[in-house]
Amino acid sequence: MDLFDVYPVYNVTPVSAKGCYVYDEKGAKYLDLYGGHGVISIGHAQEDYVNAITEQLKKIGFYSNSIINPIQLALAKKLGKLSGFENYALFLCNSGAEANENALKLASFHTGKKRVIAFENAFHGRTSAAVAVTDNKKINAPINQQQVSTFLPLNEIDLVEKELAKNDVCAIIIEGIQGVGGLDEGNTGFFKDLERLCKKHDVILIADEIQSGYGRSGKFFAFQHHGILPDLITTAKGMGNGFPIGGVLISSKIKASYGLLGTTFGGNHLACSAALAVLDVIQRDDLISNVNVVSADFIEKVKQIPQVKKVKGKGLMLGLEFDFDVAELRKKLIMEEHIFTGGASNKKLLRILPPLNISSKQLDDFIISLKKVLE
Repeated sequence: MDLFDVYPVYNVTPVSAKGCYVYDEKGAKYLDLYGGHGVISIGHAQEDYVNAITEQLKKIGFYSNSIINPIQLALAKKLGKLSGFENYALFLCNSGAEANENALKLASFHTGKKRVIAFENAFHGRTSAAVAVTDNKKINAPINQQQVSTFLPLNEIDLVEKELAKNDVCAIIIEGIQGVGGLDEGNTGFFKDLERLCKKHDVILIADEIQSGYGRSGKFFAFQHHGILPDLITTAKGMGNGFPIGGVLISSKIKASYGLLGTTFGGNHLACSAALAVLDVIQRDDLISNVNVVSADFIEKVKQIPQVKKVKGKGLMLGLEFDFDVAELRKKLIMEEHIFTGGASNKKLLRILPPLNISSKQLDDFIISLKKVLE
């Protein structure tokens, strides 16, 4: 059997990794500034993280479904404390797409409505509110055919208000910082207006923090840069440092009932152990402070490169915009300089999503290599 060929790949085969580096089968060392779409939050094979998973495997290993799991509660308490959302509840699942699907269901159940407002160039996983951008073609990818998504431009609040006036919208979903769509952001006034209008029209505000959460933006969640309180917050990627886990943080206005949501693997012992270890390391090593320090230094330096026309994003969720397609640049960085970076639907954008414990020295190494391949 062959693999279903839907992902273009480079001819590199990593076999091990440590910290901010991965190593191929020939022993070549690569600086990883992409971390598998931002899932590596505390570094590859981080010792405490590996120990936590190993110890859990020695105990009960993987288990889920209708039993008391004290690690779930410990994870919820820790996540609430570090994020500042202790009065929210947590529903655990397995991925960002699953987190967003459950958030959309909750919004529909709560309001009795079905339509969702999302924003152009957003990507919310393969869900009811997804737009996949491939070869400059937008492909709507609904999972739940009963829900319909309307896509609006960012920062156009008048258009949002016009749609809400139709009284059929259950939710507005917005990324704190757009990921694959190109790192565009709503401004603070836009976020605050969304919050106000959602309250006015009894619409659920969903903050998609799948990629921008867990400290990546320089705050625990990227929407916290704007001083708002969403009704639902979805998270995944950096939550497990590569282990599959996702979650929905749910405000007290939305009431739980048995059978409302369900999951087979969500909240299993092994995933919760991984996620709890991630939070422990983020807190102990003050990684969010590190994000802000190294990001400020990096942005100041990279802006001095003439070919870099714009730096987008915040913290360590950054995009370097050029006036040319960066596909060949990415290839040279990987093959000649042994540095992984990311692309976006904006073909002129080079995405930088390194582990949160990366050093300024490692980012300086990237800048040296970037200048070299741009010559």
